[in-house]
Amino acid sequence: MATLIEMVKNRSIPSAMVVPVLVYPDVRAAVAWLTEAFGFVERVRIGEDHRSQMRVGDNGAVIIADVRHDKEAPQMGVVTHEILVRVDDVDAQVERARSHGAIVVNEPTDYEYGERQCTIDDFAGHRWLLSQTLRDVAPEDWGGETVQP
Repeated sequence: MATLIEMVKNRSIPSAMVVPVLVYPDVRAAVAWLTEAFGFVERVRIGEDHRSQMRVGDNGAVIIADVRHDKEAPQMGVVTHEILVRVDDVDAQVERARSHGAIVVNEPTDYEYGERQCTIDDFAGHRWLLSQTLRDVAPEDWGGETVQP
């Protein structure tokens, strides 16, 4: 697998190594919601309702795609995936998302592995895990195992 340094730069695709592609029933509504609720920034628009590339922080990205061919939007109550987004202030972020209609599944909680996290569902049923780093903790300190540093 190529590393980020070895990859050829292409302004037509996000530069992140892993880019989730999320299917929504309405691409423009999803872009508006993600902008308002999370502060994501639209980077590239492909057609009015086909796709959108969004920037998340300094090096994150997500592609919003339309329902087409075998791609379907999620169903409320059925969790097939979860997108983890690292944030500076999980409490402020969950309140921002809640004010835009997010359903809070789990309120912000501090965990032994050094993260404060909460889980929300957006208007289309995508599940988001918001995570704020509180401190550096070795995986072995909470029962995890470092496989490769």
